[in-house]
This record gives sequence, C-alpha cells and structure tokens, in this order.
Amino acid sequence: MAKANQVQLSIMHFKKNSYVNVEGKQDAGRFYILREGQVQIVKEAEVVEEDTGNILYPGDFFGVVSCMSNHPSIEAAKALKDVTVICVYRDQFGILIQKYSPVAMKIITSFSHKLRYFDSAITRLSFKGNIEENPKYLYNIGDYYLKKKQFNHAFYAFKKYIQYCPNDQNVAQTKHLMVKIQPYIKEDQFTKNQKGFNRHFKDNEIVFSEHEPGHELHIIQKGKIKITKIVDNNEVLLAVLKPGDIFGEMAILENKPRNATAISFDESELLAISKSNFEVMVKANPQLGTKLITLLSERIWKAYRQLANILISNPLGRMFDMLLTVVEENRIPIIHNTSYSFEFGPDELIKMVGLTVDKGNLLIQKLFENKKFQLEDNKIVVTNLEELLKQVEFYKKMDILDRKRQKLTRSS
Repeated sequence: MAKANQVQLSIMHFKKNSYVNVEGKQDAGRFYILREGQVQIVKEAEVVEEDTGNILYPGDFFGVVSCMSNHPSIEAAKALKDVTVICVYRDQFGILIQKYSPVAMKIITSFSHKLRYFDSAITRLSFKGNIEENPKYLYNIGDYYLKKKQFNHAFYAFKKYIQYCPNDQNVAQTKHLMVKIQPYIKEDQFTKNQKGFNRHFKDNEIVFSEHEPGHELHIIQKGKIKITKIVDNNEVLLAVLKPGDIFGEMAILENKPRNATAISFDESELLAISKSNFEVMVKANPQLGTKLITLLSERIWKAYRQLANILISNPLGRMFDMLLTVVEENRIPIIHNTSYSFEFGPDELIKMVGLTVDKGNLLIQKLFENKKFQLEDNKIVVTNLEELLKQVEFYKKMDILDRKRQKLTRSS
C-alpha cells in the first residue's frame, strides 16, 4: 500500500488526432501533464486568441481549470502526435505540490497570466477606451476621488503617485492638493506601520489602488474587501470578497501594477504574503497552493464565460447565456424538467448583461414569451433547465454559422 505522502500518478497514451479531453465534459476530476508529444487546445467558439498560443509541449499542463474548479471543461485537447500524459486527480494535488512545488508555481504563474489576459480582453470589449495599468495614472485616481470628496482615498492615491512618479509633470500640483485636503483626512491610515504578515484595516480604507505597483497578495482573515475599478469616470464594483478569499496575487506574480482597487468593507484583518516568501510558503503549506490554484481556476472559468457571453452577437442570446452561467456557477445539474429559481429579477439580469434599461426591457418581454421562463415574486424562474441549455446552444450555433459565412464571403 502506498504511503499517504506518496503520489501514485497514472500514465495514459493517446494516438494522433484523438481527444485527450472533451469540451463540456461534466465530471472533470483530473488534469494532465504532457510527457511526450504535442497537444492542441481547441474550443467550439474561440473567444480570443491567447497570446501564449494553443499548442502545448512536454512539461505543459491542461485541464486544471475544470478539475480544480469542478466546472464543466471549457476546452478540448487534441493530440497532434502520439502523446503520453501524466494524470493527476483532484485529491492528489496537495501531495503533488508538496513534493514538487515548482509544478504549483508554474500553474499559478500561468494562471495569473491567463487571467490578466482575459480580464484585459473583457475590459477592452466592455469598457471602450480603458487604459493600461501605469503608476502615473495614480494621479487620475486621486483626482477622481477628490472630485467625489472622498478625501482619504484621494490622499492615498496622491501619496502613492508621488512615491512612484517623483519626477512626473503633476507632482507639484499633487503636493498642493494634498496640503489642501490634509485637514479632512484620518491621519492614522497613513502613519500606521504594519509589519510582519498581519494587516489591519478600518472600514473604507484602501488596501491598494489600481495602477499601484504590487508587492503582496492578501488572504482575508476577517471582514470583507470590495474590489473596484474606475472606468469612464465611474467607480465600478467588480466583487465583494469574504474571509478565506485571496486577492492581489496577479501583481506579485507578474511584476505589473494593480489592475483594480481593494477597499476594506467593515473592519478587516488580512494576511499579507510578499513575493520573496511566496514560493517558500507554498512549499511549506501546500494547502495555500491548492487554495490559490482552486481560486484562480474559478476566476478563469468565470472570466472565460463572461468573455464568451460578451461575444454572443444576439443580446437575447446573451441573456439566456448569463442565466446558464449562473446555473453552472452554482453547479446545478441540468436534468430534464428540473426547475430553478434565480435570486434576481429582470432588472438585475439587464445590468449583468450590460444593456440599457429600454433595450433590456424589450428583450425581457421576448424572454418571457418562452413559457418555460416565468416571473415569481420578481425573481426569474426556469421550469426546465434543458430548455435554457437549448436556447444557449441555438444562439451560439447561429454565431458559428455566421462566422463561417463571413469567412466564405471574405475568401470568395
């Protein structure tokens, strides 16, 4: 019998042109490390062409997102040559990274890069004219909060701007503004010295600002953290994180400025892990690596689904797909004649898809023309989940056919 700290990994062989993994597979309880050969990652609808390419070589891995998030597979893997793969099951992962921590670091780094790429694509498609992260734009963040009379937030951004861009053109103006708002700020936020791993934040204090260089990731021990982003002169709420959640990991893994702002929501206690001790902690505490990879897998799955939703051309199709995404996110099995009640109504669905109220209301009427969709206590109910899946597949197939027609038109 194998000892508890040993990993018994399976080796599998696949012939050229066969599929190692299938898109949409429900029970993806394992992932693969390519040992020999080449594998191509393919999707029914390629939402974006990833800059890393879709061809994998020995040492690369695939299937981790669906395995660790416990969601249906978002991609298929096709053998370009005869291949040999190492299979790693979900319950083996902690032991694997304890023995081979570089595997965990490779996955985490790759996931961080992939997630930032997806997030960038989503922002580019959803919010036109968005700018890349750069410390000089901390001045713009401070100016935004100043106009909103949120003086503590403005002071924080201005202070970081001067710290990281001491010779920039707006430094003199920034110092003048800081003097003017100094009487209105809570001084202790900027004078307290937080050492070690523990961080304490009062309600509505900035943990870090978008465009600020990142040096730590954080694990929430107590309280909640709001993740926001200023887009088109509006502060957009991206997420509210709770105890056990991890945030800020992309900045320390990729040496890039923060792409969003983290603000304490109620009094919060955080555990801060720096870039220098991150790999050591993952090796010493494999649960941390497992948790982070599970979290990143969930985020990548959500980002992929969000990006795929944005690219559905028919807005009614986007509504159906958003409902399906919520069902899949909550891991509800799609069974014949099974009903599901959503925790939101038409107004929230319109906002989730990003439509204007007028256009959204017209589409909601069309959605309810399908008798399988009803409104009960101002909440959307689908009486047969198979019908929801059927509608989404219809609109996606229409898009695929349209792309094929456009391709034939261009080539003729």
